[in-house]
Amino acid sequence: MADIARLTQVIEPEVNALGFDLVRVRIFGKSEVGDDEIALQIMAENPKTGQLVLDDCVKLSHRISDRMDALEEAGEVLLDEAYRLEVSSPGIDRPLTRPKDYAAWTGHEAKVNLAVAVEGNRKALHGDLVGIEGETVTIDDRKSGRVSFPLADIQSARLVLTDKLIAATRPLDTSGADEILEEQED
Repeated sequence: MADIARLTQVIEPEVNALGFDLVRVRIFGKSEVGDDEIALQIMAENPKTGQLVLDDCVKLSHRISDRMDALEEAGEVLLDEAYRLEVSSPGIDRPLTRPKDYAAWTGHEAKVNLAVAVEGNRKALHGDLVGIEGETVTIDDRKSGRVSFPLADIQSARLVLTDKLIAATRPLDTSGADEILEEQED
């Protein structure tokens, strides 16, 4: 299987060079995507908006592809099988992957899956994020009440789409959208 740490080491500077922050690098196996190749998913965001627009995804995709191709030509094999590169914004119900995500989205509903059980053998938690202090995340779980656990024990976490989250999410820049609509109408 691919070395996610090495992929991140290659991809993150390319993301940062365009002024974006890397949210996640993930490999989806063949069975998960339902075809003959794996998918290399890159999630990134503009730190000003927390999102990426389509043009940003295209630029980032080309930049990452060029860098990976250059390394392959130099003899380094990052992925030893065919893959599909997917570059996207994290979306509204975004994954929580970095300490700053837990701080930024305090007070919002989240689902957290842990590698190590807490509070009566529970690995799946669902409730409002209380926040992060140092390397410890706290959530007001709907079943167990307030639960704290090490950031390192989190297997996966994401925000839950709620009206409160929608209201708190900054809208995308729609400047120029009128011109696009007008051109399509002509």
